[in-house]
Amino acid sequence: MTIPPIPVRIGEEEVHEDRYSRFRLIPWWDQKKLQAARVLVIGAGALGNEILKNLALLGFERMVVADLDRIEESNLSRTILFRAADVGAFKAEVAARSVQALAPQARVKPLVANVVQECGLGLFGWADVIIAGLDNREARLWINRCAWKMNRPWIDGAIEGINGVARVFTAGEAPCYECTLGETDWKLLEQRMSCNLLLREANTEGKIATTPTISSVIAGIEVQEAVKLLHGLPTLAGGGFVFEGLNHTSYKVQYTANPDCMSHFTFERVEELAGQSSAWTLEQLRARGAKDLGAQDAVVEFSRDIVQELECPQCGEREEKFVAVGSLKYEQGRCPRDGQMRVVKTIHSYAGTEGFGGRTLNKLGLPAWDVFTVRSAEAEHAYVFSGDADLVLGDGW
Repeated sequence: MTIPPIPVRIGEEEVHEDRYSRFRLIPWWDQKKLQAARVLVIGAGALGNEILKNLALLGFERMVVADLDRIEESNLSRTILFRAADVGAFKAEVAARSVQALAPQARVKPLVANVVQECGLGLFGWADVIIAGLDNREARLWINRCAWKMNRPWIDGAIEGINGVARVFTAGEAPCYECTLGETDWKLLEQRMSCNLLLREANTEGKIATTPTISSVIAGIEVQEAVKLLHGLPTLAGGGFVFEGLNHTSYKVQYTANPDCMSHFTFERVEELAGQSSAWTLEQLRARGAKDLGAQDAVVEFSRDIVQELECPQCGEREEKFVAVGSLKYEQGRCPRDGQMRVVKTIHSYAGTEGFGGRTLNKLGLPAWDVFTVRSAEAEHAYVFSGDADLVLGDGW
């Protein structure tokens, strides 16, 4: 039996109380905007749990959560969406299931993926706002560059101990996250990759000391900023809110734009092509781009560098790979024959003369729903495949 809503009188007006009626008492609040908003949440750990919980309670109904990791027992002290029985399961999948239990009307898509190597630019373009709860600079830098390319705002949160910061980076407006990086940040970023572009293991990632209390504070600010952003209200744009828990001091900071920042590039337009990327070869896409540009010197550029092959300098053996840079760990670079470190050969584009032009776009080591750019000497044209969205999100998203 459906229970009818309870009428509540506010002044002279009688309204019907429902799940979100208290929010509607806020004069500027538009519940339909939140219900329709598409939110990409990156990270389902301590911050991600609180972000998703807040989104669910506020009535957001279209969410994607991306996280690569599995739940460990130590996560249970800081994550409201996980239970002891969930240890060993993927964070993204459990978080999505728990959010749907909180808000049955919501649609939550989990993606078990590394955002740097396994999430295409189309996913960023899908989102109205991106909210991150991460513990490493590499992923933040990648999100920042993707958000700029696809002209999307993103909100960053960072916590350590009982301190934290929430920052807002608006679409196409400096300063951005990369503008905030200093010399120490860049040194730490460089340490993640060896000189031959193979991934070194991180000893501290995921091991930062945090508490559920600071997660609540910072995630609350992040989601509150998202709500304001979607309503067109003033936000922390280009700045941050810093909270120091020991003495309960807080303050706002404003960052300075770097005119030489490498992140400051936005596609003028991304054309959506019908079908899936698996139906197109590199040469076919290059020819399509050349036709659209009215040029013969067209080059297809990829969203990220690709490891084409590994070659041993000792025995000369080559191993074809076609995986995104950062996907291979350092030890995988050793030659299985003689143990020598192999030379990593990478590619970033296709000009029409290379031997891999017959490869379909889904066999390059790039994620589904990615953006490909075809450039000539005079102009560029970006493409994304609509059919890849169904591969990533499923039907109806």
